[in-house]
Amino acid sequence: MTLMQKFLGAAATLAITASAVAADPAIIFDLGGKFDKSFNQAAFAGATKWAEETGGSFREIELTSEAQREQALRRFAEAGSNPIVMTGFAFATALEQVAADFPDTKFAIIDMVVDQPNVRSVVFNEHEGSYLVGVAAAKASKSGTVGFVGGMDIPLIRKFACGYVQGVKAANPNATVIQNMTGTTPAAWNDPVKGAELTKAQIGQGADVVYAAAGGTGVGVLQTAADEGIFSIGVDSNQNYLHPGSVLTSMLKRVDVAVYDAFTEGAALTTGFNVLGISNGGIDYAVDDNNAAVFTADIAAAVEAAKAGIMDGSIKVHDYMSDSSCPVM
Repeated sequence: MTLMQKFLGAAATLAITASAVAADPAIIFDLGGKFDKSFNQAAFAGATKWAEETGGSFREIELTSEAQREQALRRFAEAGSNPIVMTGFAFATALEQVAADFPDTKFAIIDMVVDQPNVRSVVFNEHEGSYLVGVAAAKASKSGTVGFVGGMDIPLIRKFACGYVQGVKAANPNATVIQNMTGTTPAAWNDPVKGAELTKAQIGQGADVVYAAAGGTGVGVLQTAADEGIFSIGVDSNQNYLHPGSVLTSMLKRVDVAVYDAFTEGAALTTGFNVLGISNGGIDYAVDDNNAAVFTADIAAAVEAAKAGIMDGSIKVHDYMSDSSCPVM
């Protein structure tokens, strides 16, 4: 049992003083855990890289219920951890309360904006990366039908979907894109069985490439795609290694960079609104030994052209979070 888990127990007591851990940053992983092979795992990679490079240590906890969000934040703040990083939009309400109560502690929240003077809000241009893998999906598809499996049905995941469809249609205006969301509760992030079922249904409708933007649920999407002999597209972390030759590419959302940068700045963390996208290395796509054989020169050229167009402004990718009237959905 970790020290932080003890903090969250009913009989917990603070075993160390705030001054003793003032230099230790902390990270709170969202439901699904730090080994979800996607969003949380990218965050863990960033924290681990910081620790390995600096010789420092960090505190962590993997949530098992919604009720733990505020409690975990308060316990870390009371123990003196600074900064405290949390992964996911669902921390917003708890952070609003806790940040106000601990004005001398710096916080960083990923995927949501919290307007407090001691909070860094980190958001990503996921629509840009989704556009790129949409181009790749259309170029790789033989049937002209591709799929999208989202996690929890929220505007953020609709943002992924809208960018993906726009990229698909840019490469093949006649393509069909099948879309499904896994659910409407946080359980949708960690349901690989449902992910597998949705993927099989999409394959039954002709999809031969499926993009998963669903956290741990995506593991089921990628596994089923490999089993059924079609391509999948990973998300957040580089998931190409999970099924070499079957994962066409992965949309990289550099959550690891967001965590690494926050830990590096430490208690001097610059607060405010931060956006990571293609232009500053926060969004990209993955090519490595695991997908080099299937990510052909034709696909690569099309995706690189799209990337250049986004960077120079000649390609405008619709942001669903700013305007929910997605023109291609």
